[in-house]
Amino acid sequence: MPRDGYRTIVADPPWDVMGGPAWGGGRSRPLPYETMSVEEIAALPVRDMAAPDAHLYVWTINRYVEDTYEIVRQWGFRPSTLLTWTKPITGGGLGGTYRLSTEWILFARRGTLSAARQIGQSHFDWPRQRAHSMKPDAFLDLVEQVSPGPYVELFARRARFGWDYWGDESLGTAQMPGQEAPLAA
Repeated sequence: MPRDGYRTIVADPPWDVMGGPAWGGGRSRPLPYETMSVEEIAALPVRDMAAPDAHLYVWTINRYVEDTYEIVRQWGFRPSTLLTWTKPITGGGLGGTYRLSTEWILFARRGTLSAARQIGQSHFDWPRQRAHSMKPDAFLDLVEQVSPGPYVELFARRARFGWDYWGDESLGTAQMPGQEAPLAA
């Protein structure tokens, strides 16, 4: 971890949800990774990893939007903007009355870190990724345009040049204070 902490943190918590309908069974199937409760996510020492002036991006889903605002506050950040990823529907998808074709990223601030650039929108039509819960590379490209490093991605699935990462699906170059093995998203 950088001596003064990370100025940009991206987190994709493993929210406690099921993976969608099992084909032909009508019931949800388990996810291919361990999940965490809202309380477990909120208890992570993200506050201790952040620089005094920092940006935070937290991926969330419909069910956990309200909880995400509270988690961000518990981590020592002020919620700022809810960004939307609009995804094309493929297959049956998750959802009940409405099929879920969006995910959100709550952008939050701590201190007075300025953005490197202004983006003229808050919704993005990135293509759907192949693996469950995998996020588009274009998102991290966007983060790098707006927020300065040093960077860390929590619950990372893979390495990215110039970033530290913490997640059991990555090589894990970052340490989270008081945590041993991370969970994957």
